[in-house]
Amino acid sequence: MNLKDAIRTLLFKKKAIGFNQLYTPWGEQIDPEKILTEYPRPQLRRDNYTILNGYWNYCISSGHVMPMAYAGRILVPFSPESVLSGVDRQLQPDEFFWYERILTIDWMQWNKRCILHFGAVDQSCEVYINHQRVGGHVGGYLPFSFDITKYLEVGTNLITLKVWDVSDTSYHSRGKQKLNRGGMWYTAQSGIWQTVWLEWVPDLYIKSLRITPLVDEKAVQLEIRMNDDFRRDRVYEVIYQVEIYSDGNRVGALVTRNPFMRIPLTELLLWSPEQPHLYDLKIVVNEDQVDSYFAMRKVEIKNGEDNIPRIYLNNQPYFQNGLLDQGYWPDGLYTAPSDEALIFDIMKAKELGFNMLRKHIKIEPLRWYYHCDRLGMLVWQDMVNGGEEYRAMIISYLPNFFPRIASLVKDSRYKLFGREDIQGRREWVRECEQTVEHLYNCPSIVAWVPFNEGWGQFDAVKVYEFIRGLDPTRLVDHASGWYDQKCGDFTSIHNYFSQLTVKAGHRPFVLSEFGGYACYILGHSYSLLVFGYRIYLTKEELDEAYHTSMEEGVKQLIEKGLSAAVYTQLSDVEDEVNGLLTYDRKVCKVTPIHL
Repeated sequence: MNLKDAIRTLLFKKKAIGFNQLYTPWGEQIDPEKILTEYPRPQLRRDNYTILNGYWNYCISSGHVMPMAYAGRILVPFSPESVLSGVDRQLQPDEFFWYERILTIDWMQWNKRCILHFGAVDQSCEVYINHQRVGGHVGGYLPFSFDITKYLEVGTNLITLKVWDVSDTSYHSRGKQKLNRGGMWYTAQSGIWQTVWLEWVPDLYIKSLRITPLVDEKAVQLEIRMNDDFRRDRVYEVIYQVEIYSDGNRVGALVTRNPFMRIPLTELLLWSPEQPHLYDLKIVVNEDQVDSYFAMRKVEIKNGEDNIPRIYLNNQPYFQNGLLDQGYWPDGLYTAPSDEALIFDIMKAKELGFNMLRKHIKIEPLRWYYHCDRLGMLVWQDMVNGGEEYRAMIISYLPNFFPRIASLVKDSRYKLFGREDIQGRREWVRECEQTVEHLYNCPSIVAWVPFNEGWGQFDAVKVYEFIRGLDPTRLVDHASGWYDQKCGDFTSIHNYFSQLTVKAGHRPFVLSEFGGYACYILGHSYSLLVFGYRIYLTKEELDEAYHTSMEEGVKQLIEKGLSAAVYTQLSDVEDEVNGLLTYDRKVCKVTPIHL
């Protein structure tokens, strides 16, 4: 180990400086026999499923050959870098992480299929059943599944998973993960980090839904997508039966042979953070049956009576008061230790006076969006950034200290933005499309954010048009922070160092990041390091500055045209102690304020 590495170990590794690992209240009480047992896909629910979280065998190797023996047990779905996994070790880019577990099948039905689901595996993997390769997947943030029926036997079966993760050494999407973590970049993680589960489905089954609320028409548009590999000789006719319920009362129904349908509602109850009303869906297609839900809400941009462009929700101007939400946990890293932990963050944000969360550079498990839907929390969803190594001059110094020069830089200059590799750009566009499709049905999501602060940004005008074509029902913040390419639905500014102002224009003005006030809480912080934009020594000092910023800054700017604001941030994350909550979620540093 050279001197540089020794210093980094001393500064950044909490164990080296005598710090105890932080645990959340839920991590302290975790039951390895009951890990995230809730149904992981609330908008396409079936009764017949099995959660495969819990202890799996694991080992780490330097080669592709399947191991003969395993080193120990890992608690799935926590990544091996997390303390809750029981491994607490960083997987390196030249290593392979192997998982193994037994799957017992008591009986098999001739007309049923077994689908094996992975919520997310970072970054690349191959799946084997009984030593036969089923398939592979690349991309650490999106779900995937395999039909494993033909590989199974009645009795004991073996699931094996091989994972490798090059993290920030390549162009793949990686979010804020960094092997050399520190500051605003966090511990890189790998492997399974969302629920693993399986379900039995008919030969012809519902694969996905696409639900679009039509508020002005008092109707809902529904597309039912079936699997396209079923035995057609067994199916003579496909009948789609749909029923819609509101608080237990049926308010819509349709029986049709057409998978595309528009269903009128006999009553219209709009969704908002103040009244998050959800409609229940029951769908039967031949032998398959699923439950789902949706909400009636509408988001758009209009000029108000003062002729200032603003964001409207359900035909009314609606100020979106948001928090930046990284979605990190000290004990589980990317993975919340329980469903209750997800609920806690959302409810705490509401209690503090916020009606929006900007999910920052991460895609959460579907249950997080479900809780936002049912509890009433607007969401701005970031795409996950990728690309080659970022230049500090481009992503930090130039836009912060020479903003006028930065405003002239075009993001078609791929080398400047770490986007020279055409395969990396194509992969990002493909994952962007998959993200929109994956989260399309979540009513809480009202805006997509493809790029942040120039991290791997490219061709933002084309990307904006691409996303709007995929989803015309939501807004798009094409370049959050800087490197505005004069398109998109917002003028989107990050302001950590100057007095908060509004610049009127033809697009709504949003402060998509501001604040970042840091306050170190002894015993509830990750390391001795402090990262933030202004540092306060006590909670009282922080609370006073926070209230001043919100009341004398943000609140006063709403009349001048401020349409949304996103304070940094919901919780501390590692060296960043600029959260309203500590990293372990045990201390709230501020008192509520309702604008």
